[in-house]
Amino acid sequence: MRFLLLLSLALGLTATHAEDAPTPLPGAHAHNDYKHTRPLEDALSHGFQSVEADVFLIDGRLLVAHDLHEVKPERTLQALYLNPLKERARKHNGHIYAKSQEPFYLLIDLKSEGEPTYRALHQTLTQYQNILTEFKDSQTERKSVTVIVSGNRPAELLASLKPRLAGRDGRLGDLETANPQLTPWISDNWRSHFKWRGTGEVTQADRDKLKTILTRAHERKLQVRFWAIPDKIESWQLMREHHVDFINTDQLGELSAFLSQPSTN
Repeated sequence: MRFLLLLSLALGLTATHAEDAPTPLPGAHAHNDYKHTRPLEDALSHGFQSVEADVFLIDGRLLVAHDLHEVKPERTLQALYLNPLKERARKHNGHIYAKSQEPFYLLIDLKSEGEPTYRALHQTLTQYQNILTEFKDSQTERKSVTVIVSGNRPAELLASLKPRLAGRDGRLGDLETANPQLTPWISDNWRSHFKWRGTGEVTQADRDKLKTILTRAHERKLQVRFWAIPDKIESWQLMREHHVDFINTDQLGELSAFLSQPSTN
């Protein structure tokens, strides 16, 4: 009996340690992360580098949900994301993962009206300034967590409020004009720009277009993500082959297993 108890404790400690210190997976992005059983924690347990949270401003509080009818008062941005990330940074000497100093990203999609929602977000973020990357006019001061704002993005307000503790998520139309100190990401709808839908061969035209976009973005020090990609291994392979910076998925375990394998190209 004592042996079984010790074995159980040992296995429990091993599992806890493995979850607390997974192998980080640069480029893994948890789309609509808050829909998982354990928001943030499931993504962290798989080593994801980026998570996405949709927020609504309701009675002065930033509530995490995909649709307005789904909001719950206890599911605040602070409770689900900012507080746990602050604790992780404290625990791991300023990093989210014990085994990695790679930047960690929190993509916040503003679902309610842009300006008031961002003002509330800015006020909230200033309470976590010691762990958040600051985007200055001439440089980016990296810290534990880099916040990117998507959705209803009030560009002028975002640029004007200081300290600037969030970058703006751009679109492909911003590719030639985006300032990396304000708009470090370019994200767009895959289906709006490419014909491939996940079956059959990817056309050479799609491959050439993707290569052109990635080459130009990286020349300008911008990172790229596509949403609405076919959420399957063939798509992930295409993203990996062309060095897309963030691979968007709802399937945490499956993408984690894929990215854990050596690249074939």
